[in-house]
Amino acid sequence: MQQKIVIIGGPGTGKSTVLNELISRGFHCMPEISREVTKMAQEKGIDQLFLEDPLLFSNLLLEGREKQYLDADKSKDEIVFFDRGIPDAHAYMNYSNTEYPDYFIEKSNTYKYHKVFMLPPWEEIFVSDNERYESFDIAVEINHHLEKTYQEIGYEIITVPFGTVNERTNFILDSLKSDT
Repeated sequence: MQQKIVIIGGPGTGKSTVLNELISRGFHCMPEISREVTKMAQEKGIDQLFLEDPLLFSNLLLEGREKQYLDADKSKDEIVFFDRGIPDAHAYMNYSNTEYPDYFIEKSNTYKYHKVFMLPPWEEIFVSDNERYESFDIAVEINHHLEKTYQEIGYEIITVPFGTVNERTNFILDSLKSDT
């Protein structure tokens, strides 16, 4: 049976770096899609779609993450890693205090992940860029909403300790091995 593993955390916590390390080790990983959605909006003259129309932005993320989940089902890989999961969409809506339709939570309950690893906020590695508008303090607040949202759905979150990329990646892989 295939394991779907999601890696969550606020902006700038090292998720993409760890996912890139997993890819270099031969694992199948689904990339974060929010940067792609943000870049497409910027090409249309919308600087930060999440800030201007959080519901539209979150709907696009939800659709993209649902597609990733279904695409993973077609893979023959025993483990598929995800850079963020379906519940992230409504966690961010909770952060922005924006109402959203019930289907956000319904999809989070329909498409379940086997394990959730959280990379906590880490100020020493946090960097802002053109697609990441958040400050470190905002990243901490978003992280809180992510943790709360996943726990409300019933997930047990495994916190990945600070360390080198190899140490963090090894922690995740060792945690998965201990379950088999």
